[in-house]
Amino acid sequence: MIWLAILGLVWNASAATDVSAALAPAQVEEIGLRQLLSIARVYVDRLTGGETAAQFRDILISSLEGSKLFILTENQDRADVILRGAAEDLVFTDVHTASDSINARANVSTGRTTNASRGPSAGIGVGESESDHSTERRHEAIAAVRLVNKEGDVIWSTTQESLGARFRGASADVADKITARLKEDYDKARKLGKDPAGRR
Repeated sequence: MIWLAILGLVWNASAATDVSAALAPAQVEEIGLRQLLSIARVYVDRLTGGETAAQFRDILISSLEGSKLFILTENQDRADVILRGAAEDLVFTDVHTASDSINARANVSTGRTTNASRGPSAGIGVGESESDHSTERRHEAIAAVRLVNKEGDVIWSTTQESLGARFRGASADVADKITARLKEDYDKARKLGKDPAGRR
């Protein structure tokens, strides 16, 4: 009887392993999306990526708060998930150099050679050169973030970048893109409804 119970446990464990290994990418995505619905509080962790990462964290918190999807908390212990990642905001100079040149040359000569050389001879040369050198100050921001649950599983992630938008800087634009993508996936999760286990 004990042997039968042990065999049953081994079979169930191997079957569970086979099921998890056989999950299709769409199923993995759906499981992650469903977990978004169970989030009440989010803690935004310190981001890596240089001196501008701390400033970007504040901008991202403001953007997420404006979405009203979740409660943003500064108490990591109370959070359902933690948002982790890296961000960088770069200012650099783009240098453009271009040059055009036109050269034309013609030479005509006739005559005969004796003790004295006589005959017409002509020559023409034209040359023109133009160069253009310009510098442009550019601004670029990039961020890769993920939501991690208490078990340490990544349930959602995205990478966004921007050279700046018409009415906002590059960092603010990236933060808004992250929030927009999260809202979009949250809406997908709501359409999926409840999972078989009854969780939201």
